[in-house]
Amino acid sequence: MKQGLSLRVSQHLALTPQLQQSIRLLQLSTLELAQEIEQMLQDNPFLEQDSAEQSYEEVLQAERVQQEQASVQAERADEFEWDGAASTTSTTSEKTAEADSATDSPADTGSIDDWEGEGSYEVAADDAEWGNDAPARTSNNEASDDTDATTLSAEHTSLQDHLHRQALGLRLSDEDRAALMFLIESLNDDGYLEDDFEDLAESLGATTLEDVQELVQRFELAVRLLHHMEPAGIGARGLSECLSLQLQALPAHTAARTEALAICAQPLDLLAKRDTKRLAALCHCSIDDIKAAIALISRLDPKPGRQFADLERNIIVPDVIVVSQGRGSQIKFRAQLNPTVMPRLKVHDIYAQALKGGKSDSHAALQGRLQEARWFIKNIQQRFDTILRVSNAIVERQRNFFAHGALAMRPLVLREIADELGLHESTISRVTTAKYMATPFGTFELKYFFGSGLNTETGGNASSTAVRALIQQFIAAEDRKKPLSDSAIADMLKEQGIECARRTVAKYREALRIAPTHLRKAL
Repeated sequence: MKQGLSLRVSQHLALTPQLQQSIRLLQLSTLELAQEIEQMLQDNPFLEQDSAEQSYEEVLQAERVQQEQASVQAERADEFEWDGAASTTSTTSEKTAEADSATDSPADTGSIDDWEGEGSYEVAADDAEWGNDAPARTSNNEASDDTDATTLSAEHTSLQDHLHRQALGLRLSDEDRAALMFLIESLNDDGYLEDDFEDLAESLGATTLEDVQELVQRFELAVRLLHHMEPAGIGARGLSECLSLQLQALPAHTAARTEALAICAQPLDLLAKRDTKRLAALCHCSIDDIKAAIALISRLDPKPGRQFADLERNIIVPDVIVVSQGRGSQIKFRAQLNPTVMPRLKVHDIYAQALKGGKSDSHAALQGRLQEARWFIKNIQQRFDTILRVSNAIVERQRNFFAHGALAMRPLVLREIADELGLHESTISRVTTAKYMATPFGTFELKYFFGSGLNTETGGNASSTAVRALIQQFIAAEDRKKPLSDSAIADMLKEQGIECARRTVAKYREALRIAPTHLRKAL
C-alpha cells in the first residue's frame, strides 16, 4: 500500500456551546426553566436577578391589598354610622346608665365627647349579654382565623395520623396496641394491607413458629379493630373486602345492602362486566335487585385512604396568553407572553467593571464566566421570542377555535408552521412541548392545536380534534338507557359529512377516556 498526501474540502455542521444551550433551553418547560435559572444563579457570580422593577405578582398583590383596604374602610364607616344611629334611639334608662358610668371616670368623658371620628375607629361590641364564650371582635388589621388554600394544604393530616388519633381512645394492652400501631404504619396510600401477617411477623424478627403464631393472632385482633375505624374500608386485604366493610358500615335498613354484600362475595370480573344475569343466578336474586345493588356499590370508595394522601398538585402556568381585540365580526386574537414566567436577569455590573483591563489567567477564566452569563440571558430571550412567534402563528391559523371552540378546529401539522416561520420541524416540536396557552376556552398545550385531518364529502378536511369534540358532544347528549355504539357514532359523523371508520371512532373515544357502550349504559 503506497502512502500519499491529498487535499480535500468538506463541510460539516458543528454545534457551538451557545447553540447547544439555546436548543436545550427551548425544549424545557416552565418549571424546568425555573430550576435551570436557579442553578445558574448559584453557579455563575456574574448573573443576578433584576429587582429594580416589581414583578407581575407583586403588582397584582399591591392592587389586591389596596382594594381590600378600601373595602375595609367602607365597612368600618358603615358600622360607625349604624352605631351612631342606634345610640340616638336608645332608651332613657340606657342614657342614665351611660351617664352614671361616665361620672365614674371623668377623665375619659371629655375625650369621648370631644372625639368626632372619621370612620377608622372601631367600636367593640359588648358581648356580656351573650356570655363569656362570645369572642370579641378584633380589628381587620390583625391576623384572622380564616386561612387561605395554601395554608390549608400545608397543614396535611396523613392517614396514619388520623388512625393513630382514633386508636388513642381504645383500651388495649401494650402488646395489642403495638400490633395495631404496626398495622397502621403498614398501610399503603390507598388504605390496604398488602403484606401477609406471617411476613409482617418475620419482619419483626420472629424466628420460631410459636412467636410467629402469637404475632399473627395479635395482628388478627388488631385488624378487626382497624376495620371499625374511619374511614370505612381501611385495613382491607383486597377490593372485595374493602367494599364489604363499607357496606357493613351502612345502616341495616339500607336498600339493596344484602344483595350488594352477596355480589362482593362473587368474582369481581362479573361486577366489572355488569353481567347482571349471571350475578342474579349466583346470588339468587332478581335482575332488578342486582341492578340496585350495583348502583349502591358504585357509590362506594374503592380507595378509602386516597383522601389522606399528600398528592403533589402541579398547577399549570401558561407560557402564552391569548387576548382578544375588537367585537363581533371584527374581533381579532393575538398571543402575548405571560409576564409571570419571564425571568428578569442581568449581568452584575460591579463584577463586570472589575474585570476590565485584566490580562492574567484568572481574569481569562472569569471572562469566560461573564460571557457565559451573557449567552444565557440572550438564549432565554431568544427562547421566549421563538415561543411568541410560534404562538402567534398558531393563533392566526386556528382563529376559528378561539371564537367558536374545539368544533371549529382546523387540521394543522408542524410543517405548516415551520414553513411559515422559516424554522425546522424539530424546532417547532421543541417549542410546542410542555408549553401551554391560556385561551377563552381553557388552558391547552401548544400541541393540542395540531391534528391530522379527516376527509369530508365536500373534498375538504376536518381536524381530528374537532371530530373528537363532536364525538364527545354526541355521547354527552345520548340516552343513558340506550347509549350510542361506535358504529352509530360513525354513521352520525357520516351524516355530518365526515368520513370516519368505526375503529377510528373507538380510538378517539378511548383517547377521550370514555367507557364503551355496555359500561355507559345506565342501570
